[in-house]
Amino acid sequence: VQLQASGGGLVQAGGSLRLSCAASGRTVSYYGMGWFRQAPGKERVKVAAISWSGGNTYYVNSVKGRFTISRDTANDTLYLQMNSLKPEDTAVYFCAAKRVFNQESVYYGNDYDYWGQGTLVTVSS
Repeated sequence: VQLQASGGGLVQAGGSLRLSCAASGRTVSYYGMGWFRQAPGKERVKVAAISWSGGNTYYVNSVKGRFTISRDTANDTLYLQMNSLKPEDTAVYFCAAKRVFNQESVYYGNDYDYWGQGTLVTVSS
């Protein structure tokens, strides 16, 4: 599985961006998916995750109510809609895929099987 993240850029505080993650090589229909971010000098953290079915999601507290994770299974694409962006959201964002066997479960671990290359999001104050 190859993952290609895109959609990052420079935005002012309060603005919005939509990240995309296109999968190729193999369908990710049977994979839980997640978005991580890594700010300069900090560890990579999970921002959001979604179940295989798309019916269940997880968000880190700092983005709840502002970010929305979704997936288009037919097109093997993962999205992260980011609204009300803050300077502290500035980071490189990575998408990742984890083989799972329960279509309704969100994978809460960090040991994903496949990773995208990252896309930079910069939020100016």
